[in-house]
Amino acid sequence: MTQPHSDAHEFDLIERIRRRVHSRDDVVLGIGDDSALLKVPAGQLLVVAMDTLNAGVHFPDDTAAADVGWKSLAVNLSDLAAMGAEPAWCTLSLSLPDGDTRWVDGFLDGFLELAHAQDVALVGGDTTRGPLSISVTVHGFVAPGRALRRDAARVDDDVWVSGTSGDAAGALVQWREGTVRDAFLRSRLDRPTPRLTLGAALADVANACIDVSDGLLADLAHVCRASKVGARIELDRLPASDALRVAFDEARRHALQATGGDDYELCFTASPDLRDEIERIALGTGTPVTRIGRIEAGEGVRAFDARGRLWQPGRAGYQHFA
Repeated sequence: MTQPHSDAHEFDLIERIRRRVHSRDDVVLGIGDDSALLKVPAGQLLVVAMDTLNAGVHFPDDTAAADVGWKSLAVNLSDLAAMGAEPAWCTLSLSLPDGDTRWVDGFLDGFLELAHAQDVALVGGDTTRGPLSISVTVHGFVAPGRALRRDAARVDDDVWVSGTSGDAAGALVQWREGTVRDAFLRSRLDRPTPRLTLGAALADVANACIDVSDGLLADLAHVCRASKVGARIELDRLPASDALRVAFDEARRHALQATGGDDYELCFTASPDLRDEIERIALGTGTPVTRIGRIEAGEGVRAFDARGRLWQPGRAGYQHFA
């Protein structure tokens, strides 16, 4: 982990971070030098993903530091989960308006809680002064031929999604409108669960997979474009939490479930012949999954209501540069 200035405070900040990280046997050299030295297991592919989170764009300004820390790692681990990969290492780049050590300690509480839980070693990065922004790069492993991809969905595949849809988007609506905030929904926005165990278990079962970050329909559309297929989704099958059902009427709930971002659940496709196996995997990993539609010939994603009417979303998912 390097620093932009020779100011002693920058070195103190990096040392503050270094003292709290745990290592792994495959980390030859971690924080403290110009680069990290890492051992990739023989016969494994290296899987790399990176995301940036900006204050006021990817999380509300009032988000607790620990929750920012958790989420900044979780969204990246979700990308590894979507590939069926096992996580190993990460790097962290922090842009901070000032060197607020209390905020940094809180951030590390959340970041390292998740890192320790998933045996992820922080091995380097950067700190600089500027608007609050966090960039994380994660590294993991997957055996050749076992990586889940977006371009392998097949006509007549079932479409599945893990967890419940729309919770995080519901929390964001409540925050923006200043309405009564549901603690469960807010926890789903602040602390998403990367479905790593499920992703790894699906590696030999699913045909295609993606994590739902920009909205279910928008992300499934990425799969369809890559696979040169279409998809039909049944709105009434979308899994909803009790909290979301209580907080929003059916029409608004469907919009949140279908187009709201920040779920970080897995959407995947698989042969109908494997339904029983997928249910066993769901039970074994403790992750609920729901069959919500199927892959069909054509292009694009179509959603239908309970009466079989084509549903038109007001928007097509989260827009990074709206």
